[in-house]
Amino acid sequence: MRPVDGEAEVAPGIRAVPAFGHTQGHTVHIVSSGGKQLLVSADVTNVTALFAKHPTWQAVFDHVPDQAIETRKKIFDRAIAEKMMIAGYHWGPPNIGTIAKDGAGYAFSSVA
Repeated sequence: MRPVDGEAEVAPGIRAVPAFGHTQGHTVHIVSSGGKQLLVSADVTNVTALFAKHPTWQAVFDHVPDQAIETRKKIFDRAIAEKMMIAGYHWGPPNIGTIAKDGAGYAFSSVA
């Protein structure tokens, strides 16, 4: 384990990106290979059907709820802007796909 400040490459092709709010040290990772990227979103949102569709909703698990909301939008917007695949820890299978703007929220589409 190696602490890093800000966004940093932690291994070849793997970047750590601060994503505070769920917890103070919460971090997501971007895995890059062959010109493609996967954003491993960790706990940016726990249930995509709820918190992607309603990004301003707050979960009891988020230590700093307002920051978690800001981070959720920032991470989803980055995945969209950089055309990344996205995955989440608690999304249930299939948990890899894409995220897109959908009105005031976002919509997740799995690749499976």
